[in-house]
Amino acid sequence: MKPTPAGWPRLSAALYYERAAQAIPWLCEAFGFEVQLRVDGENGSVVHSQLIYGEALVMVSEGGKDEQSQRFGIPLRSPKALGSANTQSVMIFVDDAEAHCARARQAGAKIVREPQVDDYGPEYWADKTYGALDLDGHLWWFVERVRG
Repeated sequence: MKPTPAGWPRLSAALYYERAAQAIPWLCEAFGFEVQLRVDGENGSVVHSQLIYGEALVMVSEGGKDEQSQRFGIPLRSPKALGSANTQSVMIFVDDAEAHCARARQAGAKIVREPQVDDYGPEYWADKTYGALDLDGHLWWFVERVRG
């Protein structure tokens, strides 16, 4: 495989929020992201943004309930607009799952699974993982490797 462009991971994700302009600072406060790029559109909307957490890159923009919230003829929706349904979740490795969970909870994340260790046996690994929902109901998993 050829190397990726400088500063880009091999895989990145795009998430859609009803109010991305509110979600972006919250994601930074609750989960520790940093804004790398933000492109604002009309009426305070966010056309495109890039948030980073270490090597991870998540793109955040608007995805509402109306027909205007689409690109390439595909409707873009937040879980809020879909009755809280999620069609994917995001997993990010963190240094300290307990501390990260406390930070997320303090910022108002809904913790759906408290930090606990999942041990896949001596030939594999063990991770301390917690699950959280953000403002729009996207499911996030934060994982600390405790045995490699």
